[in-house]
Amino acid sequence: MEHSDFMNGRQRKMAGGATLPENMRSTNRGEISASEPEVDDEAEGLIRGSDSEDRRPGRVRPGIRGELGNVLLLLFLYVLQGIPLGLAGSIPLILQSKSVSYRDQAFFSFVFWPFSLKLFWAPLVDALYFSRFGRRKSWLVPTQYLLGLFMLYLSVTVDSLLQDEKGPDVVTLTAVFFMLAFLAATQDIAVDGWALTMLSRENVGYASTCNSVGQTAGYFLGNVLFLALESANFCNKYLRMEPKDTGIVTLSDFLFFWGVMFLVSTTLVAVFKRENTPAKGKKRVPEETQGVTETYKLLFSIIKMPTVFTFCSLLLTAKIGFSAADAVTGLKLVEAGVPKEQLALLAVPMVPLQILLPLVISRYTAGPRPLDVFYKAFPFRLLIGLEYALLVWWTPSVKQEGGFPVYYYAIVLLSYAVHQVALYSMYVACMAFHAKVSDPLIGGTYMTLLNTVTNLGGNWPSTVALWLVDALTSKECQGAAGQSCGSPAEAGLCVKEGGVCVTTLDGYYVESVVCVVIGLAWWVVLGKKMRRLQDQSPAAWRCRANQ
Repeated sequence: MEHSDFMNGRQRKMAGGATLPENMRSTNRGEISASEPEVDDEAEGLIRGSDSEDRRPGRVRPGIRGELGNVLLLLFLYVLQGIPLGLAGSIPLILQSKSVSYRDQAFFSFVFWPFSLKLFWAPLVDALYFSRFGRRKSWLVPTQYLLGLFMLYLSVTVDSLLQDEKGPDVVTLTAVFFMLAFLAATQDIAVDGWALTMLSRENVGYASTCNSVGQTAGYFLGNVLFLALESANFCNKYLRMEPKDTGIVTLSDFLFFWGVMFLVSTTLVAVFKRENTPAKGKKRVPEETQGVTETYKLLFSIIKMPTVFTFCSLLLTAKIGFSAADAVTGLKLVEAGVPKEQLALLAVPMVPLQILLPLVISRYTAGPRPLDVFYKAFPFRLLIGLEYALLVWWTPSVKQEGGFPVYYYAIVLLSYAVHQVALYSMYVACMAFHAKVSDPLIGGTYMTLLNTVTNLGGNWPSTVALWLVDALTSKECQGAAGQSCGSPAEAGLCVKEGGVCVTTLDGYYVESVVCVVIGLAWWVVLGKKMRRLQDQSPAAWRCRANQ
């Protein structure tokens, strides 16, 4: 679920089994968040099975009324999952407003990796548990308790971490938020598994809906709503009669509230909710019990297949050309003076488009060659990256004393909407091809592996792009003879001597051009190779371990 959302300057990685509207998202799959969503393969298979059952003569669908409590619980658990992801997505914008280096931003971007890597410890979560307490609760309860405790710890320390005399303590912030993301990814594995057995076979399709709606709502609360309520300018302009120096909510307050919510709700689930208690007249989905060793062997068998290995190599390199636009643009806009809460709020009008795009694009990817759509959308997304660079260059000249005019935000919104069309065209085409080639005997594991590689293919280029911005940027010291600005220490000495560091070449623009050149080379040389993979026979994609 990689949604590149330049609005948050990062990728939101939303995992689990749902289609989310960056990287949120993935995540963001959604900077604003635009994360490409992920597909719930197990749920899809179970839905198909239940549909075939319900077509038998005389069968009456029992409806959701008898399981409304379970549906609401799942929805709430997914909302909780989205909160730390949304908060993590807001931190880069807060750091940027405090003028941290892009190397620090690159270091913090590792926070968004756990959802892309959860496949590597998911088999452990499925196989190791206390049967008396419950297979899913054995992981859900401790991970949510730890999430709550980490949030309470952050509520006490986050102000000092962000407002240290030497600047924000990025290392500690990264470590704590990485743990939050790791725990949220682990909670996601447990909730996804529980969702398929908590609901009856007839109603298991609602699990995907709960995932999509819950994660998106949680991310919205932790990112967009928090940034708006934390902003003094936004609150003074829209929510207050008398202006104040701070927002309605502080980061400490927000973390404390949700830390308590995690602890209280987890206690209630641990005490009152039992696993696998069938509702009257409902048929439960059987639990999978594949061993850890068998699962890892199966993954290795899949990745060794020549067609899969080639496809994964292409997926890991396909998004290099988009990395500067997706990872750096939002931060550059904040650096140019665009309020971070205004960028976050631009996510709201994008929601209808993000819902409609997959429905429309899927009509063109339903045939035997879905990657043709991926190939055709590729150069347009590259060109949008250049347009983003022009937008950043133009931004300072538009700024007025009272902020930015309405037409500026309209252009930003239009640019992002066009970007979403190209992004979703590539994403939906890729997911369609995953579904087309996955071995039906091991479809869940196969699809999850391909989705993991797709997400990693978006994460590592974004981290590298952030890391290289400072290295590619040239600055000179003006007003102090004999001084330079090659390092933070030299820049401090320049200012101490009465000079000022002036950027002569912004590394972001260098990256934008280089990325587009690399992307075009990939499209010409390797894009055609990816298209030719569609000509392979179904047997070339079948795992021999299951033949």
